[in-house]
Amino acid sequence: MGISDLIACFIQDALDETDGGVVELQRGDLAQRFNCVPSQINYVMSTRFSPEHGYIVESRRGGNGYIRITRVRTDRKTLLMQVINSIGDTLDFQSAKAITSNLADSGAVETGIARVLLAAISENALHDVPKELRNAVRASIFKQVMIRAI
Repeated sequence: MGISDLIACFIQDALDETDGGVVELQRGDLAQRFNCVPSQINYVMSTRFSPEHGYIVESRRGGNGYIRITRVRTDRKTLLMQVINSIGDTLDFQSAKAITSNLADSGAVETGIARVLLAAISENALHDVPKELRNAVRASIFKQVMIRAI
């Protein structure tokens, strides 16, 4: 089991022990506990405890900084709206791939639709679009597909 898995299991166990599905942790304490850099904690937060996985993560940096993780149960429509709202004006392909994978894994988007979406926003599909505009075009396409999926 890798370090990311260990951190995720620890956080999941902490969430399971709470009544309200909310846990507040110190990034530095976690990094020290697992003998890793704080960026490893950030990685786990963004890949394992994202809205598409059913979590809201609030973070405050600094000396008294914390990470507050809240488990939420949302319907498919709410989840897709959260994803749409979380995407800014640009979206790189790796992020789009991760979001799409998470949505497919959670059942919010059918696997076939996920594959078609990734093909439509891939570098190959956007090769005629100037490089400096690709991430903006990708974000726009991604959002439109998610809106239609609702």
